[in-house]
Amino acid sequence: MMDNITDRLLTSSAHAERPPMVEEEKFLPPPIAEHGFSAVIEIHYHDHKMKKKISNRFLFDTGVSENGIIFNADLLGVDLTNIEAIILSHGHLDHFAGLLSVMKRISRPLKVIAHPDAFLRRWLIFPDGTKAKMPVLDEIELKSHGALIEKRRNASYLPLDNHASDDKYNDHRHRLLITGQIPRMTSFEKGFPLQYMEIPERNELVPDPLVNDDQAIIVNIKEKGLVIITGCAHAGLINTIKYAKDITGVNKIYAIIGGFHLTGSLYEGSIEQTVQEIQSEKPNYIVPCHCTGWKAVNRIIQTMPEEFLQSSVGTIFNF
Repeated sequence: MMDNITDRLLTSSAHAERPPMVEEEKFLPPPIAEHGFSAVIEIHYHDHKMKKKISNRFLFDTGVSENGIIFNADLLGVDLTNIEAIILSHGHLDHFAGLLSVMKRISRPLKVIAHPDAFLRRWLIFPDGTKAKMPVLDEIELKSHGALIEKRRNASYLPLDNHASDDKYNDHRHRLLITGQIPRMTSFEKGFPLQYMEIPERNELVPDPLVNDDQAIIVNIKEKGLVIITGCAHAGLINTIKYAKDITGVNKIYAIIGGFHLTGSLYEGSIEQTVQEIQSEKPNYIVPCHCTGWKAVNRIIQTMPEEFLQSSVGTIFNF
């Protein structure tokens, strides 16, 4: 639905269906790209109790502009009104800015799932001392437009999450897993060093580099392995992969999709080790998006050319 890149000349493949460029002998308007991320996740499975095929649709993040996701949804013919829940990867503007517009479009009560820290007041302090206040999720306004906000710190599941949040993963019952807060295990993944948290009662900014609200989505595909979808992977992509394997008990990584946050001088030193660790997992497919950065993407292409799939706004990835 939203990514940093749009390329209309990409050709479709077995796992990447690109949006059409021409219809009825006329060029279609292009989707827009922006520094943000959003994806509709649709899962299909056979329910043995109901003895029929079931589909569920969820929205993961909503991009960096107020209406970019709405523009692309209309252009691509994506119906947002039948989304069953919205999951926020974390509380940064490039992942939640379109949320209010989406709620207005859906126009009914809808579950919005986020880590409690996604609602913190935060600042960025750059190495030269420049400060910038980060936009904050407005709970009151969101609720006034039907958002049923659920703040979850631990792992949880969709659809029909009727089980305790610490319930053991069961791939027959838990179709989509939201990781919740991801443990930090690697030494080279440093989070977001520029981030500070505002403590209003003390009029103080304190370092908040871990971005504890960063969470990912995991889907276990039968006889294939795990598909891991990240927003920014501020928790560290390798930490996220390790936790996905630990919480599911599944060691095979089938596909990794999303932002890996390896762009910029603060993170480029981690590219080589990150790519080596990804390569050791032997994923079948890898789709770097959003904040991964050109240098990291190029290194992924060099080391895993057969596994690499190019992201572009409007692409449907089928696994």
